Amino acid sequence: MEPYVYDAKVLNRMKRVEGQIRAIIRMMEEGKECRDVVTQLSAARSALDRASTIIVAKNLEQCIITAQADGEDTSETVEEAIKMLMKR
Repeated sequence: MEPYVYDAKVLNRMKRVEGQIRAIIRMMEEGKECRDVVTQLSAARSALDRASTIIVAKNLEQCIITAQADGEDTSETVEEAIKMLMKR
């Protein structure tokens, strides 16, 4: 199977999450209010969830295109993607 090539937008999204995590760590080291830290943790989690959804959707799209080109049934691929999304 070919290695998956991640979209530049998804990579940028992940870099923003990385920056958020670093900022959260800095906030914790500086003893910032719990409420502020939790707010930032929630924002980082949401950003990771969105990135995960995009990655699974794009991967699913490519897998379906490949499976259809090979004349394969795509139902298992769709079920696997749904399970991946439901694990969150």
